[in-house]
Amino acid sequence: MSGKSPGHQKWLDHKVREEPVEQSMEVEVEGAIVASSKNVIKVVEDKSPVRYYFPRADVRMEKLKRSQTTTECPFKGHASYYSLNLGERQLDDAVWAYEDPYDEHQALKERVAFYDDKYPEIHVRPKS
Repeated sequence: MSGKSPGHQKWLDHKVREEPVEQSMEVEVEGAIVASSKNVIKVVEDKSPVRYYFPRADVRMEKLKRSQTTTECPFKGHASYYSLNLGERQLDDAVWAYEDPYDEHQALKERVAFYDDKYPEIHVRPKS
């Protein structure tokens, strides 16, 4: 998949900015910490909510189960989705990753992001 992003070539005004987060961040779901990292990338994209991408090494990947869902972003690449296992239930397609992002967004490789706006149970926040 790697290569130049067709979105960035076609829509020159559309901005997708990646910024390292200075403080430690965590993801809490129903009282359980599922991610905690000092190496988070904040993605600010026009017309989209701010997203935080956590290194897989700092995520409790055993809580994630890959689903069949995939999507394509013309700026970042193809996304694979994961359901988040909470024991008694799961949050379908609550997490995604760009496993082979376009050249402009290689920093997102080996990282996952959480749908904290889709699922109110998911809280992405600075670590206290």
